[in-house]
Amino acid sequence: MTIAVSILPEQQLTALNAAYRQAVARKRLRLFAGAVVFIAALILAAIGAEVNLRTLFTYFGNFVSYFDRILTLDSGQRVWTDPGEWLWGWCKWGKLLGETLLISYVGTLIGAVCAFCLNFFAAENTSPAPWLRFTVRRLLEFARTVPGIVFALIFVMAFGLGPMAGVLAIAIHSTGALGKLFAEIVENADMKPVEGVRSTGASWLSCMRFAVLPQVSAGYVSYALLRFEINVRESSVMGFVGAGGIGQELVVAIRKFYYSDVSAILLMIVLTIFVIDITTGWLRARLFGKDARS
Repeated sequence: MTIAVSILPEQQLTALNAAYRQAVARKRLRLFAGAVVFIAALILAAIGAEVNLRTLFTYFGNFVSYFDRILTLDSGQRVWTDPGEWLWGWCKWGKLLGETLLISYVGTLIGAVCAFCLNFFAAENTSPAPWLRFTVRRLLEFARTVPGIVFALIFVMAFGLGPMAGVLAIAIHSTGALGKLFAEIVENADMKPVEGVRSTGASWLSCMRFAVLPQVSAGYVSYALLRFEINVRESSVMGFVGAGGIGQELVVAIRKFYYSDVSAILLMIVLTIFVIDITTGWLRARLFGKDARS
């Protein structure tokens, strides 16, 4: 058997090498130009935001020294040398932390239910009418654009101090955020089953129930669990405005300069977030497989 090997003339090889070098040079030039534009935009944004590097480096020691103070007991010892003194209020703080978790859970559940009811009207491929899609999308945008702590402050002024304001704020913000995420999942769904169900004369609601929902339900649960993790952190901050939970005790400790109490409360919050993150990640993996971890 004879194998024919074609050898390019030297001129063609030279031309190919020159074209390759030019392509590499153009690619490097584009990367360099992109880097220059990025750095220039970053510098302009920093100037507009009044970011002063001199101030940052001058007072950075104050930032470090604060952490040194919150890790020191009144006796001058480090907090971990006397856990009983450091965590003296763990029972009270634990109850407030439990209240924070309940605020997050109830608010997330209400927000997920509302988002579930609205997302089909916001998705482009399932909304019955353009005007309805436009209205629902603007409503969801408003709900997620206004910061949750602003909603919490408004509800505190309306209903008084307590967890109710936090629950309502979490619910509204979760509705906006989850509504957008749910709608994006629906827009990526396969519409062939919908066409098949519709061809039988089924109603719009039946098409959503039997053709769309089975495809997107796993994504709904995954995003809802992720939102719960976020809301635990959000509800911890909402206590700063009197919306219940551990945040109220944290802001009192900060304002009264109870340094070791600040670190103890922060430790409890961080450990709680770690546990929730690990638990929800394990739960998503168990429900939807390893791909849900990403």
